[in-house]
Amino acid sequence: MTVQETDVLVVGGGLGGVAAALSSARLGRRVVLTEESPWLGGQMTSQAVPPDEHPWIESRGATRTYRKLRQNIRDYYRRNYDLSADALATAVLNPGGGGVSPICHEPVVGVAAIGELLAPYRADAQLTVLCPYEPVSAETSGDTVTAVTLRSRETGEETTISAAYVLDATELGDLLELGGVEHVIGAESQAQTGEPHALDGPADPLVQQSFTWCFAVDYHPDGDFTIDRPVDYDFWRAYRPDFWPAPLLSWEDVIPQTLTPRREAIFEHPDSPRGHVAADRWNFRRIFSAANYPRGRYGSDVTLVNWPQIDYMAGPLLGVDEQTKQRHLAASREQSLSFLYWMQTEAPRLDGGTGYRGLRLRGDVLGTSDGLAMRPYVRESRRIKAEFTVLEQHVGVQARAEAGLPPGSEIFTDSVGVGSYRIDLHPCSGGEGGPSTYIDIADHPFQIPLGALIPQRVENLLPANKNIGTTHITNGCYRLHPVEWNIGEAAGALAAHCLNTSTTPRKVRNDPALLAGFQRLLTGSLGFDLSWPEHLRTSER
Repeated sequence: MTVQETDVLVVGGGLGGVAAALSSARLGRRVVLTEESPWLGGQMTSQAVPPDEHPWIESRGATRTYRKLRQNIRDYYRRNYDLSADALATAVLNPGGGGVSPICHEPVVGVAAIGELLAPYRADAQLTVLCPYEPVSAETSGDTVTAVTLRSRETGEETTISAAYVLDATELGDLLELGGVEHVIGAESQAQTGEPHALDGPADPLVQQSFTWCFAVDYHPDGDFTIDRPVDYDFWRAYRPDFWPAPLLSWEDVIPQTLTPRREAIFEHPDSPRGHVAADRWNFRRIFSAANYPRGRYGSDVTLVNWPQIDYMAGPLLGVDEQTKQRHLAASREQSLSFLYWMQTEAPRLDGGTGYRGLRLRGDVLGTSDGLAMRPYVRESRRIKAEFTVLEQHVGVQARAEAGLPPGSEIFTDSVGVGSYRIDLHPCSGGEGGPSTYIDIADHPFQIPLGALIPQRVENLLPANKNIGTTHITNGCYRLHPVEWNIGEAAGALAAHCLNTSTTPRKVRNDPALLAGFQRLLTGSLGFDLSWPEHLRTSER
């Protein structure tokens, strides 16, 4: 075992963890950043999900460094790919041409763009990155986390790192459990929170959003890339939740906002796998578009499969023993491979036939040999019991109207950032009642209150991912790429600022003068937006 000491330890190298390490280093502190997978970037890279962003992202509603990350991605394509003249002339280049974001891209390019942001701080070891390392224990003294022990997933070597501040940027809030930090999991009840869409009955910690094991494919009509029949294919072929209009392995699902049945297939337009912009499922999370290159250079797009058919809702990852957790993870992989096999062999085609055998797994694009993403896409984490918890009544359109509150999201005087995304909960695992359907409801563009980043008791641990003081409901809008980045960057800046000014996060939040000073730091040299223009704050998404 080795022992290290640093100013700020960031455990978890997703978008929030990267942003936290970057802001702490920019403010002059020594940082160790650890990540359990080989890639930094979390949901953008190792989980393979292209950015899910609000419609104003090109001009506002994100930190300066998040916009720099996006610029790095575009510049990478301009420097290294043989783009067409039209693509080169496009200022707002969408490398994948996907509909979910104006900057869909291959995960490996996200890794490179993150590397460029961190490189100046790694050169002299001000920032040390440990991959792939996972936390295995935490040491505490009273209300302080003093050290975290991490284990290499490759060698089994362990290292213990002590730090003045510890940031939990893990995907599941692992340090909250290891360090005994008060937290919640699952769904609260209406009696607890007063939220209209909370459970009408007792809270249930096992009601958690589904997670997804994504994969990427391209398509060559004359090829046959059919995978081996998955061991559990018959189970998944017959699996049908009570609220689903057909077996999960089909083109049938429901519109999340209305729960109305719909049919969405791939290749609804015959040119879609070669860059056509027609709207179908193939194009929604496309990460590589042949249309951006000279005609004939590439034979197919590459699309990222993160579709309802592979949302794993048969059991949660939290609140269960390790054996059960691993069983659910393995079953999720089987579900994803079963859906691919169904698409290759049984899916109804536009020409009346069955199966698209030309669908080819592209694990090489995701950095894996098995074809699936490195890590599952996690939507819900442990959440700290915070000084302030964001409720549906603070951001939800319906909830605020029913409470007689004025239009627009709640104004937080302790804002450390902004975000905008619908309150979007995918089907959830459940207790005895089994899975439950979508909750997808309108909200207003919102702020990130500093109080949601301050644990009720522990003084030197800060959340830097999806583990802030939200509820099961409001996690649904605080969990996407730019918001996670903003949360992490604010947490990292707060840790460094407290070290630089000999104060504490709790004092910064609760002393108006200290809070104003920290907010000036955020809006000044770090380039944060702390509020929305009024016409956007009162708009609905």
